[in-house]
Amino acid sequence: MDKTLSRDGTSIAYRRRGEGPPVILVGGALSTAATEAPLASLLAPHFEVVTYDRRGRGSSGDSGPYAVEREIGDLAALVAVMGGRASVFGVGAGGALALEARAAGLPVDLLAVYQPPYTPGASGAQFKACCTARLHRLLSAGDRAGAVELLLSVTGAPADMIARMRRAPLWPGLMSLAHTLAYDDALLGDGSIPAERFTSVTARTLVVCGGSSPTRALLATRALADALPRARHRTLTGQTRELSPQAVAPVLAEFFGRDMYARQAS
Repeated sequence: MDKTLSRDGTSIAYRRRGEGPPVILVGGALSTAATEAPLASLLAPHFEVVTYDRRGRGSSGDSGPYAVEREIGDLAALVAVMGGRASVFGVGAGGALALEARAAGLPVDLLAVYQPPYTPGASGAQFKACCTARLHRLLSAGDRAGAVELLLSVTGAPADMIARMRRAPLWPGLMSLAHTLAYDDALLGDGSIPAERFTSVTARTLVVCGGSSPTRALLATRALADALPRARHRTLTGQTRELSPQAVAPVLAEFFGRDMYARQAS
C-alpha cells in the first residue's frame, strides 16, 4: 500500500486501482481497505478507485486525541493525492464522514452514501445516548470483544450469529479495530441528522438504503435525502446492512459516470 500524510502528520495507507475519474471509497465500522477491495475491483474498469485504512486501522497511523476534523483531514489528503478533486462513496459511518467532509468544504464532485446510521427523533437520540455510554464503558474497561458485540447487536445480528463470529477466524481482526468504534460514534454526534450544517453539501448526492434493512434505516435515509440540497434517494432490493458489492457497483458506476461523461465533454 502507498501512504500519504494527513494534516496532523498521521500516515494514511491507501491503494489505487484502475484508470478514469477518481473515486474514493470510505469504509464503515470495523472495516479496512481490504473490506472495500471487492467493490473497488468492480469499479476499477471505469474509474481510478482509492481504498484506504481509516486512521487507527490496518496500516494507517493514529495521532490522538480523536476529532472528526482529523478524519476530514485524512480524506482531504487522499483527495489531494487524486489531483485535488474526487467523487466519494461512504458506507455506514463512512457515509457520515463523507458528508461531514463535504460540509466542511472538501472538493467532492459527486457523493454517494449507504445507510449512514443516524437515529433521528427523540427516541433515536435516547437510543444513541445509551449506546454511546455503554460503548465508552466497555472500551474504558478494555472489553474490546464486548464493544464489537455491542455494535453487532445494535445492527441486528442475532445472539447465535454473534456466538459463531466469536469462534471464527475473523474475530481477532474485528477486536483489533474495536477502539475505532468510538471514532464512528463521534462522527454521528447525538444521532440526529445535522440538517443545518448539511445545507452546505451542494454536491449531487445519492442516498442509498437496502430494501431488506429495518424500517428505521429507510426512514433515516429518506430524512437525510430530504435534508440535502441536491440529493435523491434510492432503495436497493434485497440489500441489508451488509451491502453486496455486486448489487451496488452498477448503481455507483451509473451515478459516478456522470462525472466521467462531463470530463470527456470538456
